[in-house]
Amino acid sequence: MQVRIEDDLDLKKISESGQCFRWTEISPGTYQIIAQNQCLRIKALGDNLFDLDCPEEDYYGFWFNYLDLDESYESIRRRISREKDEFLFHAAEYEKGIRILRQDPWEMLITFIISQNKNIPAIRRSVEKLAELCGMEMTNGSGVRYFAFPTPDALEELQDDQLKECGLGYRCRYVRGAAVAVADGRLDLSGLKNADDEATIQTLTSLAGVGKKVASCVSLFGLHHLNSFPVDVWVKRILQEQYPNGYPFEEYSPYNGIYQQYMFDYYRREYAETRRITA
Repeated sequence: MQVRIEDDLDLKKISESGQCFRWTEISPGTYQIIAQNQCLRIKALGDNLFDLDCPEEDYYGFWFNYLDLDESYESIRRRISREKDEFLFHAAEYEKGIRILRQDPWEMLITFIISQNKNIPAIRRSVEKLAELCGMEMTNGSGVRYFAFPTPDALEELQDDQLKECGLGYRCRYVRGAAVAVADGRLDLSGLKNADDEATIQTLTSLAGVGKKVASCVSLFGLHHLNSFPVDVWVKRILQEQYPNGYPFEEYSPYNGIYQQYMFDYYRREYAETRRITA
């Protein structure tokens, strides 16, 4: 099917934004997306037109929500004043097209535990190996074979040597611990969807191997708390260099997470590169 999406949507920028690890560019401009137990191939045709290999009921039943298409990111960008915040204005204009996906909090919890001290290609390899090892094998309507993300019960049953084969290293016990906590009900991720960010961070950091940065990423990318503001080495540099008198969190609420993503990608991919800054 083909759909016209008038709001900001850039597949390449989303794929490279560091929020999702099961997006694969299978040909120029065409991406395969695996999310939970769904698989989609989507191609940008130009002029805001996209081709999707799914029926209309799947698009409106799953992918519309996944891509957060009921939110106007153009309107969110327009809240930024060039006169008051030239850096964020340029970041948002340059990174226009990024959206915060509505991803599964369980998948994000495991993915971001794995992400610690790993680059994006290595994270993707580990996630795919886990899915192939204990995720359900499926086929979409176009005949594409793929593996769904493992359930907590399936992941809990893996042996340490199997987890190590997925490149998890020291993170094995943290992944297993999170799986056990979710499987036995001690951690209710769905119950955090309506919690405030402070309570969410406190709950998630009670898990071994989950620090504030990982918890903030799960809050933003898994629970869709759009005011959550993950801080890593890049964001620390941004805050130090661009906001020496303090970043205006209250002014930019409730979309600080979206603005953080604009700044993070702009600084990491363009601004820092021109100044020969490395992580």
